[in-house]
Amino acid sequence: QVHLVETGGGLVQAGGSLRLSCAASGRRTFSTNAMGWFRQAPGKEREFVAGISWSGGSTYYKDSVKGRFTISRDNAKNTVYLQMNSLKPEDTAVYYCAADPTGWGSRSGSYDAWGQGTQVTVSS
Repeated sequence: QVHLVETGGGLVQAGGSLRLSCAASGRRTFSTNAMGWFRQAPGKEREFVAGISWSGGSTYYKDSVKGRFTISRDNAKNTVYLQMNSLKPEDTAVYYCAADPTGWGSRSGSYDAWGQGTQVTVSS
């Protein structure tokens, strides 16, 4: 399995921005994996936030983050990013990146490798 490590979380005021990074390492070739970002807020179920195909040609977003979040990847650096702008308190959650060896990066993908998560806290 690929090993994933998220960084970039922190405390930010409403309206601010954060850029999350997910660095991959291990035996699996990163560039062949679709990648996704998920989040889980206290007392809520984990939810899909954004996904991207292996080539970067297809992206998917949760409706509530469209226009504010952008997922991208740099296969040469084995890294996927989530640029988060216009952050809202409702975005507060632990954010996880995940890898799908066979899918397109949609919410229904078969994600089989997960990072440890990074905390994003948006204050009002």
